[in-house]
Parts: sequence; structure tokens; C-alpha cells
Amino acid sequence: MKDRIRQRALELGFDRCRFTSALPPASGPRLQEWLAAGRHGEMGWMQRNVARRLDPDLVLPGARGVVCLAVSYHHPESATAGGHGTPGMVARYARHQDYHDLLRAPLTELSRFVDEVSPPGTRSLWYVDTGPILERDLAQRAGLGFVGKHTGLVSRELGNWVLLAEILTTTPFEEDSPEGNRCGRCTRCIAACPTEAIVAPFQLDARRCISYLTIELKGSIPVELRRSVGDRIFGCDDCLAACPWNRFAREGSLMKRGLRPDLVTPGLESWLSLDEPGFRRLFEGTPLLRSRRRGLLRNVCVALGNVGTTSSLPALSRAASDPEPLIAEHARWAIAEIEARAGSQSRGAVAPGV
Repeated sequence: MKDRIRQRALELGFDRCRFTSALPPASGPRLQEWLAAGRHGEMGWMQRNVARRLDPDLVLPGARGVVCLAVSYHHPESATAGGHGTPGMVARYARHQDYHDLLRAPLTELSRFVDEVSPPGTRSLWYVDTGPILERDLAQRAGLGFVGKHTGLVSRELGNWVLLAEILTTTPFEEDSPEGNRCGRCTRCIAACPTEAIVAPFQLDARRCISYLTIELKGSIPVELRRSVGDRIFGCDDCLAACPWNRFAREGSLMKRGLRPDLVTPGLESWLSLDEPGFRRLFEGTPLLRSRRRGLLRNVCVALGNVGTTSSLPALSRAASDPEPLIAEHARWAIAEIEARAGSQSRGAVAPGV
């Protein structure tokens, strides 16, 4: 049965398929400590669903087995097509159509197949980052990869560029061998984090993470962290990109079909002119829609404040009058940053004694 399910998963485009039990994950106590320390920031939904995260049986009553799946979203860096203006950085996974949409059909089909080849009465339930499941723990237990010091899953076959999905089922499986940690003495991911959000190996303070600041945080980005955001406008890949296991990364077929080249290195100034309908038209079907106009344009302002030039000032000046206070406030900050840099450069260009 496992062989048939694995073969069907590969036929549907999944890059890896492994099996484990539906026993509670071992990292439950660490999750509770992390939440108690407030390191989840404003992600209150993690606290509300904590009991279900700690026990798959509360998600699917009678759950006994889990089909763990990996999908590569790696794409060659040569596949770039930026826009005009100052370029910004979008996290690699978000340079595609929304993975929830891309994976829905193959997951639905594979879940149906699991029920078909299982004993009568089997019930299955699939998730792709959409439910209260500690998916990285299950993935490591199934042998898909190991949780690295940056707290993300690292695959020896796919590197860091991996999306995870699961099918919980009431049918038990013989468990595949788990993956042991293979970070060794390497701390490249910790050194690469621009905001020092990885406070210790395997410990992430989401409140400092650029992915949290640009996606999950709904209000103002803390002033003391804005310069560290750099040119990143949706997510951050720095800790993932630093991992040496990426030398084994390869492109996957499921995500390849949804690549949006215009999101690889977009030009930022034009995005500040987007009204609400324009924002929805441009980002419909992509992860960027999740940040909403106010959040994304907030991020664009911060990025321009960090890497923009005086040519960015007209767009920022218009944004400073935006009816959305969040956008206007960050635009004013960006203008001040650019003007300060321009003034400093002008003073440095004047010859001594002139």
C-alpha cells in the first residue's frame, strides 16, 4: 500500500513522499515554551489551536497514519524578469501562484487514492500549511528532512526550498526511518539573519524575523528594525539561502508551472501607485495578496527608504498623502532616510576647503 501511494504521489508531481504515525509530535513542550515566551508575536491563532497541534487525533479523530509530502519551489536564479525602477526582493516561495491553490488538486486526488487503496471505512484529511499540525516535526519523523538551526526543514535531496503537505488518515502505516539532524557545527543560517531573529540554535524569535514583520505583522514595523529589512518586501530567504545543503536543490514540477517572473525582482516605485482594485488585479492568486494593500505598500516604503534614491522621492511623496495612515507614515520615514543619505553624499562630494 505504501509503495502504491508513494508512486501515485510522484506521478501527481510531489517530489518526496514518506510515512509516519499520527502519534503526538515530540516537540510539544518546546512549542508551549515558545508561546509562553511570547515569541509568536501577534500570531494569536497559534495559541488558540495549540491543543490540536499537540495531538493529531484532535484534528482527525482516529488518526493513525500520516502521509508526509515535500514539494520543491526552487527555481534557477537566471529565471528573472524584474520591473522598472528600484528592485525589491520577494521570498522565493511567493514568486509563484499561491501554493495552497497549486497543491489543492493533487492533494485532493492523492487523498482520494489513499482512501481507495486503504481498508474500507478509512477517512483521510489533507493539509498544506492550512491546519493545526506541527508539520516539520512530522516531516522529520517520516524522514523527509531535518529541522535545521534556523527552525526550517532541510532536505538532503531538495535543500531548503521545500513546501510541506500532509494527509492524516485513520489507516496505520509502517513508519519510515526518521531523519537525524545534520547541521553539525555549521551556523551559517544564524550569522546570515539580518535582524538576529535566530536567538540560539533551533530558537527563533518571530517578532524580529523579517518574514513576520513583512507578512504577519499588521501594524507599524518597529523603527529600530526597519533598516535591517533592507530591500525585502515580502518574506526573507537569507537564513535558508545560507544553508550548504542547497547544493542539492532541484526544480519541482508542481511549483514550476506557477512561477510569476514579474515577482522575482519587481520594480517598486510603480507599486506605490496601486489603488485597491489595482492591487487585487496584480496579485490575485499569489501569496502577496495576503498582506493586503496597506501591508505590502508599507513594506515597499521601507524598502525604498533603505535602497531607494532621490528618483524614488516623487512616488514616496504621493504615498505620504495616502489615505491609509500606515502607508503614509512609512512613506514619510522613507523620504527622511533617502534625503539624509543624499545630504550625506553631497557633503562627502565637496572637496576639503571648498
